[in-house]
Amino acid sequence: MSTITELTETTLLRFATAGSVDDGKSTLVGRLLHDSKSVLTDQLEAVQRVSADRGQDAPDLALLTDGLRAEREQGITIDVAYRYFATPRRRFILADTPGHVQYTRNMVTGASTAELTVILVDARNGVVEQTRRHAAIAALLRVPHVVLAVNKMDLVEYQETVFAAIAEEFTAYASELGVPEITAIPISALAGDNVVEPSANMDWYGGPTFLEHLESVPVAHDLSHCHARLPVQYVIRPQSAELPDYRGYAGQIAAGSFRVGDPVTVLPSGNTTKISGIDLLGKPVRTAWTTQSVTVLLEDDIDVSRGDLIVPSKDAPATTQDIEATVCHVADAPLTVGHRVLLKHGTRTVKAIVKDIPSRLTLDDLSLHPHPGQLVANDIGRVKIRTAEPLPVDSYADSRRTGSFILIDPADGTTLTAGMVGESFAAPEPVKDASDEDGWDF
Repeated sequence: MSTITELTETTLLRFATAGSVDDGKSTLVGRLLHDSKSVLTDQLEAVQRVSADRGQDAPDLALLTDGLRAEREQGITIDVAYRYFATPRRRFILADTPGHVQYTRNMVTGASTAELTVILVDARNGVVEQTRRHAAIAALLRVPHVVLAVNKMDLVEYQETVFAAIAEEFTAYASELGVPEITAIPISALAGDNVVEPSANMDWYGGPTFLEHLESVPVAHDLSHCHARLPVQYVIRPQSAELPDYRGYAGQIAAGSFRVGDPVTVLPSGNTTKISGIDLLGKPVRTAWTTQSVTVLLEDDIDVSRGDLIVPSKDAPATTQDIEATVCHVADAPLTVGHRVLLKHGTRTVKAIVKDIPSRLTLDDLSLHPHPGQLVANDIGRVKIRTAEPLPVDSYADSRRTGSFILIDPADGTTLTAGMVGESFAAPEPVKDASDEDGWDF
């Protein structure tokens, strides 16, 4: 298993791009795809035609990712654009996210599963508020690697002092947020400097090109040491002549690994049993691990349904109805104290109430504004939530998959907030409120 785990983890990198409007994210992605020979001939011809129709002498490489008509008309990125490409050294899943403040929610989506986030900065403008917001989200989502791509160096005459000042300011800010690794690279996406090929215009820079860093950044994780978690998505009960007694519990393993014979606990009920079999792609296997979609069979006929969580008995998370978390509010309507919501955790959705909003993060100086009363779109803050039913939650620091949740508007199904359980850089001082236990009906 170790060989397969190592292969899977070291040959695939999920990364996201972020930055302010017109910093050149889509152009960078287009340049990366073009110069790494990852663009099909018909795609490039289509871009050349559209660019020529606009009167442009050279193909606008941003069009390789800005696929929506509204994006092309306005020259901006609106939705997350996913691209899949490969080099001889690694395979990539790329999420190109919007730069507008009102689309920050899409950056949360794109970076939530990323192992590396690229934050672009226009060398002429330096670090701006949206840069700080994206750095805060990357830290909040605990993305292991952050690349600061200082773009448009050609417009500042490739000056080393400009790059150094921006890199120093961003690194100091991101380090305060707890970002574990920051790599700064000076580039010109339009001209191709330091994207795939080293730049002759910046001989003062001795680091890797953008692609070299993507190909070499370590992303290996020892999955065998993760907390094993299997959210049950579907109960399989054929009741056919061939399989009269078959009862399997299907889902995608969120973390860790499971083996036949392992003692397991089903949460939130707390019932215990052992794994009697694991089916993968219709065939029995002895072991299964993270991201594999499997069907687990149990020795005992216990009550298991969609939304339950199967975990090792010796490593079971506590169940609770009181959740404290750091959140990024993504809806246009504000999140307020007393707000009744649906909380979706894994495959389970329960009713919940926002009991308190202890603080909101101020991005300029990373101070905490106490008890703001509400969070508006793109705000980052702390919340206390009471759920109608116990939930088995991990700390987000321990598991990005089972330590996260979303809040949903029960009226129309709108996603309101993305949440990360436990402490973070935005953790406020403990707040005691005598009314915490009053007036709640569950």
